Amino acid sequence: MGKLFGTDGIRGVAGETLTGQLAFRAGQAAALILSRAEGHRARVLIGKDSRISSDMLEAALAAGVTSVGADAVLLGLLPTPAVAWLTVEQGADAGMVISASHNSYEHNGIKIFGARGYKLSDELEDAVETLVLSPDPMPQAMFGSIGRVVRDDEAAGLYAAHLAGNVDADLSGLRVAADCANGAAVRTAGDLLSRTGIQFELLSDRPDGRNINDKCGSTHMEALRQSVVEGGFDLGLAFDGDADRLMAADHLGQEVDGDQMLVICGRQLQQKGKLKGKVVTTVMSNIGLKQACGETGIEVLETQVGDRYVLQEMIDKGANLGGEQSGHIIWLDDSTTGDGILSALKLLAVLKDTGKTLQELAGQMTRYPQVLVNATVETKEGWDENPIIQEEIRKAEKAISGTGRLLVRPSGTEQKIRVMAEGSDPDELQRLAEALAEVIRVQQAIAGKQQ
Repeated sequence: MGKLFGTDGIRGVAGETLTGQLAFRAGQAAALILSRAEGHRARVLIGKDSRISSDMLEAALAAGVTSVGADAVLLGLLPTPAVAWLTVEQGADAGMVISASHNSYEHNGIKIFGARGYKLSDELEDAVETLVLSPDPMPQAMFGSIGRVVRDDEAAGLYAAHLAGNVDADLSGLRVAADCANGAAVRTAGDLLSRTGIQFELLSDRPDGRNINDKCGSTHMEALRQSVVEGGFDLGLAFDGDADRLMAADHLGQEVDGDQMLVICGRQLQQKGKLKGKVVTTVMSNIGLKQACGETGIEVLETQVGDRYVLQEMIDKGANLGGEQSGHIIWLDDSTTGDGILSALKLLAVLKDTGKTLQELAGQMTRYPQVLVNATVETKEGWDENPIIQEEIRKAEKAISGTGRLLVRPSGTEQKIRVMAEGSDPDELQRLAEALAEVIRVQQAIAGKQQ
């Protein structure tokens, strides 16, 4: 990756590293790079989540887009997958989403989709980044060639109707609690669930600009799990800030993650003869996923972490189901990116088709203990070449050799290096992961002072 783009677009602290000036140039660059034909007046769709900084970045992006002669279509508060779908549906040149996904409100980001609704390739990201970081001004539109800013207030309804059309089961009778993470799902989840006849209650559905993902959503499920048990719901659904992830809770309040949902839905597709190729996931997936898929003859392919890499492998291998443990699930027959709300509908359909509870379905996979410890670092550069860190990694790998595995990788969206240990003894895994993370923190602090 370059200096701006991580595994999921441009990320930063709003007003600090992700400024209005940066967003302005990103809008300019995306409009210039992604315009599909010379002399064509490009259209760029812009959606956002509920962070207090999203309005500022929306204005800056729109100004950048229009300054180079393209039109900016403001979609307002909308899930990331909705923007991807609308980009294709409306024949736009690009779609841009202002969101930092599951991160806290002070962070924000810019995700970019091309005309086909896919996140940009590394080559296109490099081209956009080169323009953004260039000291030279970009070509400015003049007079009548300056772009316009228009608003589309129908987008959310169109997206909800599109998803409702993907439901091939009668979902009435189910009782569901849905955690909107005080984010983009607020605008669409209730509308969609109403269309399906599901009895539902929305939680964390009052965004104020600062409470997105705050003790709620797919990364903080405690309140949802409690609500499911106390309210007697069949299950709970938890989205993240931009609703491209889904995590779930069964009727006992037990968490069901993306790996388990891939097993549940993969087996159902297989039984119906609709599973194409292999299920694609990442190196972070639990080893129980492979075992559960293997029991019914489903093959699994692994990629590096990031749903964009899962998607590319799916396209290359002709697969139609893939995703991540974190809840990014891609249904390539229906969507071009991870879609939490679509995933919820698919999961609910399996419950109705099978007549089983989510607890019973999740029990198809044994989830082995995994420990994830994040080392917050001053720099992510050079960790993989540091001899002290590498020696500690070798020691940890030797300690769990034959019974588990270790994965160390830099975060693509945060200033962290992640240590994941998997095996049979959670206490031992926790000790190893914490010790290794501390070595990484210390060594990267030294490296940061030397830079």
